Amino acid sequence: MNKEHEMTKKQMTLIGFLQAQNCSTYPGSWRHSAAMQDFTTPEYYQRIARTLEEGKFHLAFFDDRLAMPDIYGNDHAQTVEHGVRAVKMDLISILTAMGMATSKLGLGATYSTTYYEPFHLARTFGTLDLMTKGRAAWNVVTSLNDSEAANFGQSAHLEHDLRYDRADEFVETVMGHWDTWEEGALILDKESGRFADPAKVHRLDHEGRFFKSRGPFTVPRSQQGHPVLIQAGQSGRGRLFASRWADLIFVVYPNLAVGKKQYAEMKQALADAGRNPDDVKISTACYTIVAESDEIAQKEREYIDALAKPIDSLALLCEVLNTDFSKRGYDDPFSDAEMAAISGWTGFRDRVVTLSGKKNPSVRDFVDFSKRARIDEFPVFCGTPKTVADQMEQWFVEGGVDGFVIAPTHVPGAYEDFVRMVVPELQRRGLFRKEYQGSTLRENLGLPIPKSGDWREQAFAGTREVSAA
Repeated sequence: MNKEHEMTKKQMTLIGFLQAQNCSTYPGSWRHSAAMQDFTTPEYYQRIARTLEEGKFHLAFFDDRLAMPDIYGNDHAQTVEHGVRAVKMDLISILTAMGMATSKLGLGATYSTTYYEPFHLARTFGTLDLMTKGRAAWNVVTSLNDSEAANFGQSAHLEHDLRYDRADEFVETVMGHWDTWEEGALILDKESGRFADPAKVHRLDHEGRFFKSRGPFTVPRSQQGHPVLIQAGQSGRGRLFASRWADLIFVVYPNLAVGKKQYAEMKQALADAGRNPDDVKISTACYTIVAESDEIAQKEREYIDALAKPIDSLALLCEVLNTDFSKRGYDDPFSDAEMAAISGWTGFRDRVVTLSGKKNPSVRDFVDFSKRARIDEFPVFCGTPKTVADQMEQWFVEGGVDGFVIAPTHVPGAYEDFVRMVVPELQRRGLFRKEYQGSTLRENLGLPIPKSGDWREQAFAGTREVSAA
């Protein structure tokens, strides 16, 4: 491993992994003695945004669900009592507040293709992109469970592959609306009285299997063309979806060996889809714990790990797998039929099968091998700034990732420590930038600013090649 990073000019992508709620992805984070508790105020999120921008992060990225975790025992009481991601606020207002406090930081939100309409989403993110001057990103998800379905008047969640079929058409419709206004459509000539060129503003007139949406769209193009697309599909169908649409792919790799294998597979899937793999960034979730010595950092890790409660894991496992574990024997293996019936995040299920080496894991196996709601659910880079930078450099240089989605063990201190101590060390090694490259998110990710219609060439290139073959 080249400590000074002399062998490559490639630099890593850094993303802040956030939740619009009382805790981070680590449910125990709100119990930390240094965790701030003003999470229902704009100042809480603006403070995080300023810290991330000071550290030259590419993006603040919010995960989301459309329901409280209440599948375990079909009850929300323990989730509420223990604060297991019980609060879930809408993200657009929060990102707007963060955008007003920053000028370069990208701002990404998760919105579901299962429970929203394409025109509504296109307009929401198109407006956010204008109000943040080209810094918006949409994390495309298909939602996970029956609790979300119940909140939107449905009796059950859609089947996994059907959700992705619907999502494909949803994204096509959104992208079509974002194309309604061509470059140069706005004229704004008071003297002639011409506001815009009607020849450059179009109706979409989409009519497909799932959606019918006419247009024309009502929001002009932004400084970066249209919002960046993020996707997290790691299942077979999800990988196809991500390879077609994503500018940035969010992954969860349990260790470097698995990461290198799956990273290579995802890059190949991008190439198979007719994309340039180098144009799509793949970043894995991780926690960082940094201190003045390795011993102090280890003590902090032990303290943070002790904040977890058993209900955290059980509530979040049931949520993500759309399966109630409460009536099962802890060591009873799931049958083949029961494994096939898990309808939530199937990539998560498959990861437990791989890590446990068991085709039919038990509840204990899901808890132990997923490490859901534990500090080691993601890789943990722990130690001095040098130790943490060494670990991150190894993953980056050895071909495991293009960057990291950093989840805080507590807010705001985990981000403040990382920016103060680790970012300068990464910069010294040439692994991370010292200044933003531009004002838009696409510029700072090194992505070209698309023109109207460019996405069609990208999205259908792989389809044409398959048909030709």
